[in-house]
Amino acid sequence: MSSDVKIHPAVDNGIKPAAPNFAGGRLTCHCAQNKVEVEIGAQTAHNHVCGCTRCWKPAGALFSQVAVVSRDKVKVVANEDKLYIVDPSATIQRHACKECGVHMFGRIENKQHPFYGLDFIHTELSSEEGWAAPEFAAFVSSIIEAGANPNNMAAVRARLKELGLEPYDALSPALMDAISTHVAKAAGKLAA
Repeated sequence: MSSDVKIHPAVDNGIKPAAPNFAGGRLTCHCAQNKVEVEIGAQTAHNHVCGCTRCWKPAGALFSQVAVVSRDKVKVVANEDKLYIVDPSATIQRHACKECGVHMFGRIENKQHPFYGLDFIHTELSSEEGWAAPEFAAFVSSIIEAGANPNNMAAVRARLKELGLEPYDALSPALMDAISTHVAKAAGKLAA
């Protein structure tokens, strides 16, 4: 049954709507003390669940949950010295806590990139409620590259649709599953 498929803790029990006039909040890492804190001074846009292998996911989640906000609305307010860039060669420079590993925000530095000026954040790291609700699912087939069973993809897509999150891939789902299965096998994430 697709309702048994767990997508992400923030959406598994239903999606909460955005609060009117919500103006942002504070994100905190998972450290027990000396938490990295990032102040977000606006509501987010394009919130979605993402299956890519680069986005930070909580333990056991198939997808991350990520949204964008103008980079001028993102400010590290505590323990900035604990942040490092996960992969300096990546398009999105993901700033993560050195101790707990949580990605606090992602920034594109290439001024020619279509998303330059937007930072990527995980609203689940905030205790405030009222953030923009997830609207869709991206890179669905990519969860296979992280080790998800390709035979369960129909149930995953059915669950996303039950939640109101339209699943998207660059090609047809069957072709993207085949490509991702090949990549996962080549990387040793699935048996050949």
